[in-house]
Amino acid sequence: MDWGTELWDQFEVLERHTQWGLDLLDRYVKFVKERTEVEQAYAKQLRSLVKKYLPKRPVKDDPESKFSQQQSFVQILQEVNDFAGQRELVAENLGIRVCLELAKYSQDIKQERKMHFQEGRRAQQQLENGFKQLENSKRKFERDCREAEKAAQTAERLDQDINATKADVEKAKQQAHLRSHMAEESKNEYAAQLQRFNRDQAHFYFSQMPQIFDKLQDMDERRATHLGAGYGLLSEAELQVVPIIAKCLEGMKVAADAVDPKNDSQVLIELHKSGFARPGDVEFEDFSQPMNRAPSDSSLGTPSDGRPELRGSGRSRAKRWPFSKKNKPCPPLLSSLGGPLPSALPNGPPSPRSGRDPLAILSEISKSVKPRLASFRSLRGSRGTVVTEDFSHLPPEQQRKRLQQQLEERSRELQKEVDQREALKKMKDVYEKTPQMGDPASLEPRITETLGNIERLKLEVQKYETWLAEAESRVLSNKGDSLSRHVRPPDPPASAPPDSSSNSNASQDNKESSEEPPSEEGQDAPIYTEFDEDFEEEPASPIGHCVAIYHFEGSSEGTISMAEGEGLSLMEEDKGDGWTRVRRKEGGEGYVPTSYLRVTLN
Repeated sequence: MDWGTELWDQFEVLERHTQWGLDLLDRYVKFVKERTEVEQAYAKQLRSLVKKYLPKRPVKDDPESKFSQQQSFVQILQEVNDFAGQRELVAENLGIRVCLELAKYSQDIKQERKMHFQEGRRAQQQLENGFKQLENSKRKFERDCREAEKAAQTAERLDQDINATKADVEKAKQQAHLRSHMAEESKNEYAAQLQRFNRDQAHFYFSQMPQIFDKLQDMDERRATHLGAGYGLLSEAELQVVPIIAKCLEGMKVAADAVDPKNDSQVLIELHKSGFARPGDVEFEDFSQPMNRAPSDSSLGTPSDGRPELRGSGRSRAKRWPFSKKNKPCPPLLSSLGGPLPSALPNGPPSPRSGRDPLAILSEISKSVKPRLASFRSLRGSRGTVVTEDFSHLPPEQQRKRLQQQLEERSRELQKEVDQREALKKMKDVYEKTPQMGDPASLEPRITETLGNIERLKLEVQKYETWLAEAESRVLSNKGDSLSRHVRPPDPPASAPPDSSSNSNASQDNKESSEEPPSEEGQDAPIYTEFDEDFEEEPASPIGHCVAIYHFEGSSEGTISMAEGEGLSLMEEDKGDGWTRVRRKEGGEGYVPTSYLRVTLN
């Protein structure tokens, strides 16, 4: 079934239908164009979102990148970025294969439709003109027939009229004959015009217009085919990216499964393990008997070995940092009577312990006593922190890891230079055997440079190996101290007779505290704590002297400035954190970097 046969009389209907089809095509093209803009905007927003949440620092400089949680999040962001790329690909395919092609085809089909309807209107105009000519010849024939009949009636009346002359009768007969002849000619013309019109009309309805309608039908079917193909391209563009999008989603799932809490805990340990030994127990000093307070009321003295000794209750010299963050100093503990507890000596006999909760005591301390000097490790990034080449400004464990990294990097560079030297030697041998390939002397500068780099790197490797050995020994020493304290906890105090328990325990503690030297823990502890001026202290004696080999500004709290070549008194040795306490000749004490000093002990 075709339009030319079934819709031969529906010219206007076909005109409206074909116009509707073109409008639908244009609407779809516009829809796809706006869909493309939506996809592009979506992809752009996704990329902006990914850029916003991606880490700003390089991976090697970002410690958080070592955690599986952060790695999974970065991988998810990358998958989302790839997903955005697929949305951009969808928009590109739709824009090229749908919008451009269908828009161009729409223009072509509009021109074709216009041509077909112009041809149909010309055929209709020709048929209408033939019909008008037929009507004219018909009216003329009708008019001539009436005039011929009227002329015949006039001639017959004059012929019967006795009063009419012969001339009048002859003239009337001639007029009737002429009108009859004209009517005959009009009849023949009308018959010919009618025959021609019928032939044109048959051609119009049975040949010409069916052909035009069939062309319009073919055009409309081709338009519908292209439109259907455009509908398919919309889904095809999506199906093309479905495998990659599925991979993106699978990558996100893999990233989610890659989160390893246990490994992250281990990474946190590796990143922030300081290597310091744990502080020992805080000993109890009995202040219930006034006579027993005299031996401990003195301030810091200097034993025979030159090291400061803890004596007084007014100041605790044990370096402790329990329950602290970032190794911040902890102020001296207060007894239930309000006085400070003396420093513990782990190697001495245990004293009776306070019955109060240590956490409650620490809470009172944090509210009442404010240290004058904060931990140097809490000043990371400040102007007072000096970053040394051997990383002595870091905790022992972190120093060991950084030195290990530097050693591995120098070893790789050294191996690279050695390989390059071997390659240059081989090339030089080839040049010597085959002079036309190159001049052996041209390689000498590069060989000399490589040898210099090798020597330099060897020295650096030896230097880092020495520093690494020292750092590892310090870490092992701290571990040994901590384990020994953990394995051998102090025994509980033995009960004494009721009448002398207080005096005997107090005198025993004070006596042994004054005789025992400071513990190794006190020497290794990196936290230096001073207190408010409420607690007075006698000046300690120097344990040596030192000379500043570099200038130091000393702008941070607790530090002291020194000039290059200036002589200083050594008040306290480096405890493993890279800082030494010194006293200037004109007065004033503070801490300076150990690597800036040349130290001589008494």
